[in-house]
Amino acid sequence: MQAFVKEIKEHLENKLIPFWEGLKDEEYGGYYGFMDYDLTVDRKYEKGCILNSRILWFFSNAYLVLGDKKLLEDARHAWEFMKQYCLDREYGGIYWSVTYDGKVLDSTKHTYNQAFAIYALSSYYDASGDEEALKLAFELQCLIEKHCTDEYGYLEAFDRTFAPVENDKLSENGVMAEKTMNTLLHVMEAYTELYRVSKENVIADRLCFMLDLAAEKVYNPVLGRQEVFFDRQWNTLIDLYSYGHDIETAWLVDRALEVLDDPEYTAKISPITKTITANIYERAYRNHSLPNEAENGRVDHTRVWWVQAEAIVGFVNGWQKDPEKKCYLKAAEELWEYICTYLIDKREGSEWFWSVDAENRPVEKPIVEPWKCPYHNGRMCMEVIRRLGQ
Repeated sequence: MQAFVKEIKEHLENKLIPFWEGLKDEEYGGYYGFMDYDLTVDRKYEKGCILNSRILWFFSNAYLVLGDKKLLEDARHAWEFMKQYCLDREYGGIYWSVTYDGKVLDSTKHTYNQAFAIYALSSYYDASGDEEALKLAFELQCLIEKHCTDEYGYLEAFDRTFAPVENDKLSENGVMAEKTMNTLLHVMEAYTELYRVSKENVIADRLCFMLDLAAEKVYNPVLGRQEVFFDRQWNTLIDLYSYGHDIETAWLVDRALEVLDDPEYTAKISPITKTITANIYERAYRNHSLPNEAENGRVDHTRVWWVQAEAIVGFVNGWQKDPEKKCYLKAAEELWEYICTYLIDKREGSEWFWSVDAENRPVEKPIVEPWKCPYHNGRMCMEVIRRLGQ
């Protein structure tokens, strides 16, 4: 196990951190938003605000784990860009994207995007003690509760003034969803981090609300999985089994339960995450990796970078909950071997491939773009260090 942890720590320190530090834009702020498959950086590509939030989260937590003050400066660089360019000071909220030099490009306000900013700001506050960051996190949380909810839960997509628009950015597989498991998961993740650093009761109340939604609306007890896309009243729209989201949810919900520290909710929800983990292991863990998803029972065998990273954390978490399940820890170690063999790009100046196909050949997709970031693989490294490195 210690060799496993040592390899992952070295990967974080010697591969991921230097790569993302190398994308720092010293002229216009923030971090460059695009590197193509051939490792060419487009310095004038748009800067996605989700990407910037995730980079802020990554460097904040890397500092908290490793203690290198340079990492805090890297985080501060992302923080300064966020508050200067990503924040709408007229209508509130975080834009979807800006140009390379900070002009508004896509003024869409998405609940998912606000959530990632809260997640990042909470961690940055923990790392830096900057009260302005915590204040902005609470402002965004209040904005979500004011503009992005209805009587059934959290709505998704809005224009700059928070008038509802179609949820095309978080809808896939041929449906247009009014609510998604993905957005609910990451609002819960953001509020978990905000509650961890603030212990404000109002955040705890909303966490309980989301845990109830996850258990009663999103989780399908007959199929032992989560549903993915929904209408406004949480009726599912498609037969889709998202393996990566299920294993990610299992450990993120357990993290929420740990931070919330409410015995009633732990007793109610923990058996669900245990079942989700077991089902992913039994149904989807094949060839030391997880396929992407199954729609109408048809499996997409692409191995996507973030799915493998989340599976490592999910299986380590499952083993920690149930130490007799040594197969989970073995699976986590095998997943890391698979990642090292197939998903980590060995070329100088690169990071991880986006995905590999069913024959484990790299898919020629960008190395960096608005959705390709250090959040999943960086977080995996830090979770393994935190959980197993003592």
